[in-house]
Amino acid sequence: MQYGILDFLGLLGAVGLFLYGMKVMSEGLQKAAGDRLRSILGSMTRNRFTGTLTGFFITALIQSSSASIVMVVSFVNAGLVTLAQSMAVIFGANVGTTFTAWMLTLFGFKVDISAYAIPLMSIAVIMLFSNKSRTKSLGEFLIGFALLFLGLDMISNYVPDLQSNPGMFEFLQRYTALGFRSVLIFFGVGCLVTMIIQSSAATFAITLIMFSRGWINFDLATAIVLGSAVGTTITPILASMSGNAAAKRTATGHLLFNILGSIWCLALFYKFTDLILWITDSIGTGNPDQLYDTVNSIKATDPQVYNHLFDTKPTEDAELNLRIDAQSPLIRSLQFKASVGLCVFYTTYKLINLFIMIWFTKLYVKVVEWLIPAKKSGDEEFQLKFISGTLLSASELNITQAEKEMYVYSERVGRMIGMARELVHTKPGSDEFNKRYSRLEKYEEISDRMELEIANYLNRCAEGRLSNQSKRRISAMLAIDSEIESIADSSLGIGKILLRKQQSDVHFTDEIYRNIDTMFDYVDEAMTSLLKLLENIDTVSENDLIVCYNHEREINNMRNTLRLANVSNINEHHYEYQSGIYYMDIVSTLEKTGDYIINVVDTLKNEIRSISPAKR
Repeated sequence: MQYGILDFLGLLGAVGLFLYGMKVMSEGLQKAAGDRLRSILGSMTRNRFTGTLTGFFITALIQSSSASIVMVVSFVNAGLVTLAQSMAVIFGANVGTTFTAWMLTLFGFKVDISAYAIPLMSIAVIMLFSNKSRTKSLGEFLIGFALLFLGLDMISNYVPDLQSNPGMFEFLQRYTALGFRSVLIFFGVGCLVTMIIQSSAATFAITLIMFSRGWINFDLATAIVLGSAVGTTITPILASMSGNAAAKRTATGHLLFNILGSIWCLALFYKFTDLILWITDSIGTGNPDQLYDTVNSIKATDPQVYNHLFDTKPTEDAELNLRIDAQSPLIRSLQFKASVGLCVFYTTYKLINLFIMIWFTKLYVKVVEWLIPAKKSGDEEFQLKFISGTLLSASELNITQAEKEMYVYSERVGRMIGMARELVHTKPGSDEFNKRYSRLEKYEEISDRMELEIANYLNRCAEGRLSNQSKRRISAMLAIDSEIESIADSSLGIGKILLRKQQSDVHFTDEIYRNIDTMFDYVDEAMTSLLKLLENIDTVSENDLIVCYNHEREINNMRNTLRLANVSNINEHHYEYQSGIYYMDIVSTLEKTGDYIINVVDTLKNEIRSISPAKR
């Protein structure tokens, strides 16, 4: 049977179904426990060992080391964890990915779980109609689980039968008997295939099926798996490309971990595979290469049986079917032994790599920092600090990243209030006045860009799979984003008032300057209190809110006092009427700034604080 274009497209579709199943599993779990995942990942800050365990369990749960490491890249980019802490999580994630390999081995061959996939979906669909959000998300998780094994079953049906395609077989034959060079070639194949499909688990599944059918021997199968460990680093690298230096260092650390591990493993390749054969023999599964020898023996002695040995349907020749049935129990037993051997290789390699690397975390961090030097401060002056156009693999977790950026945005806008105050006391028409006004204007333009980029990022997060609480949180953050931009507009508004005052050749008295400074003092205090709330919005206390509301009352009372006094001062000729107009414009603008600040506080109180994990 020739392998045609439809068979190849079928294989791509099967791999796609497998990957989509993993994606739905991951997203369903994140949606069911997004807030809890944030708390779990907080444990990584304790020490390298808890960080390693965190990486292991998160990867085992979401069935993808790439997804968990992309999350870590996002957290480092957001400044939530240090580079050293992220390294421990990466080490654990690399071991956690072996859980998927064991699951595929134990269920994919010992139990025909694909036969239960459709019934499992029927249960999952019922869960989707539940009124409870978490039950719906668990239903999505089960659907992803079922799709994953349906995809695995289809991969086994569509993967090319090299023995039945002489041209393809002859091409591969050139590279299977070159000794260690064959190992390097198949190592490169594993790396390249995984980079293309962006999943070491999918590559492992394909390799497992090819090996279990006796198409490649144990050495070449392990070489492909070893290469897939390096190829899987492409996803975090892509995710970090538009991130900051810390994010790039994290992705580079993941790459180095697997490259260094592959170097020592390739240097000791045959000794290491001998160790694996000894381990598999010690645990009672036997020699995993026995399958390859047995299948090739059948090929030499009974080519007819060999050609139909892995067919899903019986042939029309009854006598041939009897010969196939006689061989099938042995082949199934050897398939399981072979797959266990491959998993033992993968797990042992990852564990040895972990035990070596974990003791050199500090040195590892220094090497990564040397490879990816920090940018000069001026290079990032007008860039977002924590969020970027990177891959959004975990929308629930990306919200924290946006919150960090919101705080930086607020700090920048808070500085604009101080710039406006300096401008008030700068001599009108001077070069210094023009320079400070231009700086204030430039900051306002940056503010507009930051507002837009943060809003776009939040909207992209909202397109992901979110819990109801996170959807409300994003809506509240969008409202806060707009209010902060209004504070920036008010600061520039004061500059524009001063420009009109300059053009009208109006002057302020010392009394006006003192009163304006008093208003600025109140607004500065209100902004400082707001920044304290935004620094960690999940820990906002009742006392913090009361302080903010007191500042708002002080601003309003001062505005009312100054407005009444202004009328008397003009009547008593303390200053000109036009001076009083510009003076009151500044006071009113500062009072509006206080309103925008308290609008943010109201949103924190009524929306975010009510849905924070600590408050629910």
